[in-house]
Amino acid sequence: MKVLIIGLGSIAKKHIKALRRASVNEIFALRSSRGSENYEGVINLYSFSEIKEQNFDFFLISNITFKHAEAIKKLLPFKKPLFIEKPVFNEINEENNSLVAKINELQIPTYIGCSLRFLDCLQELKKHVTNKRINEVTIYSGSFLPDWRPHTNFRNTYSANKEMGGGVHIDLIHELDYLFWIFGEPERTRSHFSSKSSLKINSVDYANYLWEYRDFNASITLNYYRVESKRKIEVLTSDATFETDLLLNKVYKNGEEIYSSDQRIPDTLFDQMDFFLDQIQNKKINDFNSINEAYKILKLCLEN
Repeated sequence: MKVLIIGLGSIAKKHIKALRRASVNEIFALRSSRGSENYEGVINLYSFSEIKEQNFDFFLISNITFKHAEAIKKLLPFKKPLFIEKPVFNEINEENNSLVAKINELQIPTYIGCSLRFLDCLQELKKHVTNKRINEVTIYSGSFLPDWRPHTNFRNTYSANKEMGGGVHIDLIHELDYLFWIFGEPERTRSHFSSKSSLKINSVDYANYLWEYRDFNASITLNYYRVESKRKIEVLTSDATFETDLLLNKVYKNGEEIYSSDQRIPDTLFDQMDFFLDQIQNKKINDFNSINEAYKILKLCLEN
């Protein structure tokens, strides 16, 4: 298979490992300038006009979030499947509404890269709580932004800058995504965003959501400033408490470990790529992490 990558940053290089493991070896990248650093085994292109000369099987969009819409618009005429890194856009507007509508009109297969759906412990948790009477769900994800990209001034990254589409609610949309995947769409939502921490950045460094379902409430807390990382979901059913530790890939029931996996969170990138390639090779079109579902989740993410 033959792929063109838009945006050859750190996440793209992780996707390249997944592509190579899946035996996708014809990998091209659209670069911003001819002075861009070469990446081994990747063929550089420098303009959208050069795309016409190639017959790509799909496009992988992993440039900075606020430029996703521009890339998608230029790629739509080729009518090829799209793998888009999360989040699909950085805002909800008429232009993005129109892009989603056009993708549906052209029946272009899409997948949005929210890989935690492939994390073993979350898949196990989903089995235990599906069709159970839920009383409460609590999600917490806190980590230390300066540790995210070693040897880089975190204040210069997109995460720390609101104007570049940064913010903990956007970076950690994974938590909203897997909550939606396990429990579905909430009936009502409330949210609170702030930038008050000692990090002194202008993007959102704290986000809190309350999702109201018919029979229960779900609360989600996200932050950039927790030095000792914590990433957990707790589900209270009518007869048990299930706690899932995403960092340890373990599930506990009433305090006792009932499931453990050696899979690491980065490994989910391989699983999601295998899923996407299977979709396009077998010409399957469904709504699992599609642009339709991702755009709906983005609306829930940005509502304030």
